[in-house]
Amino acid sequence: MNKSKLAIGLFVAGTLTAVFGLVILFVGPIIIDDQIVKNLVIDPENEVSYTMWKDIPVPFFMSVYFFNILNPTEFLAGERPMVEQRGPYVYRKRLQKQNITFHPNHTVSYLEYRSYFFEPSMSVGNESDVVTIPNMLVLGAAVMMDNMPHAVRLLLSATFKSFKEGPFLSKSVGELMWGYDSKLVDFLNKWFPGMLPSTGKFGLFSEFNNSNTGMFTVHTGKDDIRLIHKVNSWNGLTKLIYWKTPQCNMINGTAGQMWPPFMTKESTLPFYSPDACRSLELVYQREGIMKGIPLYRFVAPKTMLANGSDYAPNEGFCPCRQSGLLNVSSCRSNAPVFISQPHFYNADPVLLDYVQGLQPTEDEHGLFIDIHPETGVPLNVSIRLQLNLYMKEVSGITETGKISEVVMPMIWFEEIIKCERTVIPDASVSTSSSEQTPLIQDHVD
Repeated sequence: MNKSKLAIGLFVAGTLTAVFGLVILFVGPIIIDDQIVKNLVIDPENEVSYTMWKDIPVPFFMSVYFFNILNPTEFLAGERPMVEQRGPYVYRKRLQKQNITFHPNHTVSYLEYRSYFFEPSMSVGNESDVVTIPNMLVLGAAVMMDNMPHAVRLLLSATFKSFKEGPFLSKSVGELMWGYDSKLVDFLNKWFPGMLPSTGKFGLFSEFNNSNTGMFTVHTGKDDIRLIHKVNSWNGLTKLIYWKTPQCNMINGTAGQMWPPFMTKESTLPFYSPDACRSLELVYQREGIMKGIPLYRFVAPKTMLANGSDYAPNEGFCPCRQSGLLNVSSCRSNAPVFISQPHFYNADPVLLDYVQGLQPTEDEHGLFIDIHPETGVPLNVSIRLQLNLYMKEVSGITETGKISEVVMPMIWFEEIIKCERTVIPDASVSTSSSEQTPLIQDHVD
């Protein structure tokens, strides 16, 4: 089942933030409040900034890491799984806004399309590299059928055997990412409509390339700069229907491209992620400086992915498992998929203890955004998230063997900017001056 889209949407929101921030800083100097407002408003009359907002020219990249299973036979027999990280496999991403429509209430609607291109020189290997991961079609479907009559489960198991589909999948990176032909997918779509979100090739990114995350309508900031980039509606909706409480169904914050200017240490970074099916919020951690530019660092609080027992407001997102996991099954065909931070960083230690080969650290797996508080422009971003599959032995489906109940990491993603040079104008230079103080930002690796 193509569920990477659930997790990546959270990466996409964070990466768009970084890209748009770097682009805006090419447009004009960081100066007094009135000029900041003038330069930030989404308006075709701001020709340069509008063009860059529409077709973001700054290159950025997505790195993908697979959890290659080293002991599939033992794992199927009930032993703890052992994994090794394989990656990065790096892809250049291009973003382009289409169907842009401005409205009388100072909002603008658009679809943003994404395209990915493999970068072999930045990767550890080629897309032909073979990786072994759990077969989401088999083990995911087994959990989904756990409460069905025993006869149905026996039939499903027989179907897996007839199509020679086992509990694990050894495919090339390219096939796992962009899809491979599967007669089982065709069969499931015919006899179990709605079980899979895809009707074509099955791949973790097969529906994500050259696609969009829906129609966003956001405030332009022309009437009130405090509203700039805040989401007015998504696909015509002002609230969601996936969750149990009104608070959890709220569409909060921006689309993840930028936030309103004049931020304080009490500010937060809320945004709506369609692929995560919910709004998320980062909180202030500390001050910092990059090339002389003051920054505020915002991070994901532990409460963001906490379960309802540890953080009561999240009860509306349940049924929940351990803290550190977000259950996205309710908005994705009930597939047993969870997202987390990589290597279960900041999650319940029980998750980490069961899977051998995980080594979470803040430097390698933490999530943060460094933002210039006067403009709301992010300058340094590291968005890292992990896709996990809930698996267990299911009676009647022999492909599940004696697998112990486990939330199994599949892949994790990192989205960062790789900008060779960013020109940050001196705040003391007026808008009419052509002189600027160039500040060089090194590669973000």
